[in-house]
Amino acid sequence: MEPSGYKLYLKNISKSFPGVRALDDVSLGIRKGTVHAIIGENGAGKSTLMKIINGSYHPDQGEIWLDGKKVEINSPADSVSMGIAMIFQELNFMPDFTIAEHLFMMREPQKVRGLVDWKTLNEEAGKILKQEGLPYNPQTKMRNLSVSDIQLIEITRALSQGASIIIMDEPTASISEYEVQRLFKKIEALRENGITILYISHKLEEIFQIADEVTVLRDGCLIGTKGIDEYDRDSIISAMVGRKIEDVYPKRSVRPGEVVLKVDDISLPGVFSHISFNVRKGEILGFAGLVGAGRTEILNALSGITPYKEGRVYLDGREIRIHSVASAMEHGILMATEDRKRYGFVGIRSIQENISLPNPDKVSRFGVVNLKKEEEVTGKMFRDLRVKAPGLKTLTYSLSGGNQQKVVLAKWLLHDPKVLILDEPTKGIDVLSKHEIYKIMDDLTVQGIPIIMVSSELPELIGMCDRVYVISERQIVGEFTGEEITQENIMEVGTGGKQG
Repeated sequence: MEPSGYKLYLKNISKSFPGVRALDDVSLGIRKGTVHAIIGENGAGKSTLMKIINGSYHPDQGEIWLDGKKVEINSPADSVSMGIAMIFQELNFMPDFTIAEHLFMMREPQKVRGLVDWKTLNEEAGKILKQEGLPYNPQTKMRNLSVSDIQLIEITRALSQGASIIIMDEPTASISEYEVQRLFKKIEALRENGITILYISHKLEEIFQIADEVTVLRDGCLIGTKGIDEYDRDSIISAMVGRKIEDVYPKRSVRPGEVVLKVDDISLPGVFSHISFNVRKGEILGFAGLVGAGRTEILNALSGITPYKEGRVYLDGREIRIHSVASAMEHGILMATEDRKRYGFVGIRSIQENISLPNPDKVSRFGVVNLKKEEEVTGKMFRDLRVKAPGLKTLTYSLSGGNQQKVVLAKWLLHDPKVLILDEPTKGIDVLSKHEIYKIMDDLTVQGIPIIMVSSELPELIGMCDRVYVISERQIVGEFTGEEITQENIMEVGTGGKQG
């Protein structure tokens, strides 16, 4: 493989951190005007490689070639000057900046004495937005835009800076299916105009829809680069994990039993109204719908985060009242939130501490923690959920996303849940960790624990759920069971079509 003929060529790239070889002699070429997917499990080296391309890291060895010429990229500013832009999963923007200010940040047109020429700035921003076909007022505040709107603005900003290579890191992690398709149309337009896209995603359905070529990394090593038509789902998973996974979704063998939780006409004025549903023993119940449809808000009400004001909730046939997170926990209604880094665990605390934190009755007596008992009970959860870490004392922030999620699940399972609510349980998690989370969920239903799951990934809902409720505009607009749970049915009802 030679650098000539490639838009971007990486030759023998290696990078180590203390105790970890993140990249080991990786070489690959990226062709001009293609969508090139970089995939692999968490820890495979994807982010390290992207940060080398954008100048955040410098390789220990290896070369970078751009348009057939060897280059040195020593900082993000260098990469921008060479036409390389990176759009991070965690979008970086100033919420009180206008769109125009964001587009021209650090390169504002100047008047005399260094003053910003605001008139020119807004006029030029308007021209750029019109050229890209974006119907935004340049003086709209960034905080008033949706995640997908901000992504399109970020792409526009990159193009206005002369970007010919755009790196997208998990761009669909927090947007709806409709917004995903809007983004894909934009990517297709960029490809047709000769822009090269480096695309990182854990969602294999997206890779098969959007990518021209795929590079697989595993444990810091290059496994291979092939055209997308040379892969199928099984072969791409096998390349990522080093072995074949027979069934991504476990074969469900549990027949749901009696109703455990019944929700009768609950409302939270201004948020949702007249919500009724039930979940049965051993059942996985899915909540589908577009981002912002109200799925999370309904489940937040049941978990006590933002309690409902009207209606009734019954647990095992007895009416209960949920007025706080503490009262939900007392009744055994436990929720693993979508944003696990902010609300799921304390990153600077150990695995042991995070598992025991909401379970003082399991590890202490008269307010004094029994360290031996704490290690014993948390250690069992650590082993049962197969958390991959050096030990219980490992700080939780250092774990991969999948193992962080296992720690969140461990602390709630130790609390003996009556109903477990999982909001986007596999968000940002690689395919092998997803499989392990699914297996944990299936094992819990065998024990009779009902699970309510919110997911924006329709294949996940179809593969895991016994029933699915569809939420639209903060109402339940459809219910599907068994073979009725299809992508077509869910999307049609969720976007205002026929009622399910």
